[in-house]
Amino acid sequence: MSGRTSSGFGRLLVAVYAVFALSATGRSTVQLLTKAGEAPVAYALSALAALVYVAATVGLAREGERATRVAWVACVVEAVGVVTVGTVSVLRPEWFDDATVWSDFGVGYGYLPLVLPFVGLFWLARTSRTRSEQTPSARAGSDVRSDDELPAD
Repeated sequence: MSGRTSSGFGRLLVAVYAVFALSATGRSTVQLLTKAGEAPVAYALSALAALVYVAATVGLAREGERATRVAWVACVVEAVGVVTVGTVSVLRPEWFDDATVWSDFGVGYGYLPLVLPFVGLFWLARTSRTRSEQTPSARAGSDVRSDDELPAD
């Protein structure tokens, strides 16, 4: 294992996040542009989910310490969001005039929104551990440069 978040299983994870980023962005954009007044909280939450999915996609796809931090934050926010919105939407469905990506723990998406952040966090922990286990000379000999290794402008 290389320790890269975007290699191996990470490629599949990035692809799934990219699909969710595109679908959530499209859904929330259409909802906010065509019927924002009908369910502003639900549609704003869908837009937030879209932003989180975009951040997770970019963070997982790119290399470097900064990208990894973005991915960690996005996955944690996503996990908290889907558990919170899922719980509230089950206990107080009247608070939601329409469904969000995270409503009912992502039932409309086969519960993938509930599982995805935990898979992302697992993958980040696994690849972080692998990177930390590499010797400094092995990391220094890598021919792949991260965004953190590029010279500043």
